[in-house]
Amino acid sequence: MKLFDELIELVRKLRSPEGCPWDREQTPESLIPYFIEEVHEAVDTIESGDKQKLKEELGDVLLHVVFQTLIAEENNAFTFEDVLRHISDKMIRRHPHVFGERTSRAPEDANKIWEAEKSREKGDRLLDGIPRRLPELHRAYRMQQKAASVGFDWDDVADVWKKLDEEIGEFRHAASEADKEAMEDELGDILFALVNLSRFYDLHPGMALKRSNDKFYRRFSEVEDHYKGDNNKMHDATLEELDTVWEAVKAKEKI
Repeated sequence: MKLFDELIELVRKLRSPEGCPWDREQTPESLIPYFIEEVHEAVDTIESGDKQKLKEELGDVLLHVVFQTLIAEENNAFTFEDVLRHISDKMIRRHPHVFGERTSRAPEDANKIWEAEKSREKGDRLLDGIPRRLPELHRAYRMQQKAASVGFDWDDVADVWKKLDEEIGEFRHAASEADKEAMEDELGDILFALVNLSRFYDLHPGMALKRSNDKFYRRFSEVEDHYKGDNNKMHDATLEELDTVWEAVKAKEKI
């Protein structure tokens, strides 16, 4: 594609002796924070539904892919052709139900085939392919998905509810004994059980928590605005007064 080739040449120019000093001194490691930031900005834009802004953000992500690949090419590690060939070959291998003789009639079956092919290719532990830098809720979700792909899963959601109740009871016991280490273990088990529960209802725990975080931010900001408008100091208000304003904000959202 001509425009893609032009982008590669543009970045190559930036990396050249006649290019930009900042771009020239970048390494794969130094670009990581910017790469992560651009991916998160793209995700935020997808969630906002702003298609024009998404066009810009995807371009920023693509720029980082080009940047990383070009640095690898400079170091004789691999080329753009290697990257493109690898991903095309991998997609064909991991979709034998599309490009081969296997069949899949449901998304969950297709996912199991994908995970099985991935595990067979890599020959390592099933969970090793999950990045440790993932947010922990997402990491738990992916571990559970992968375990479920080989049949290691609850048969019924009712059993997951029982497990959650069990973990809450164990946390209460640890809290009653003021055992901080045990409390941390049991709280982690509660969260892990909640991730399992969300998976059974086809909900992503990270997205659910984001909705709650955004909702709290929005409502608490309105509580702050209320006190600014009344020229009162928020920190002088009682808990009951703050809660009254909070409930009013909630009621207004539901109208």
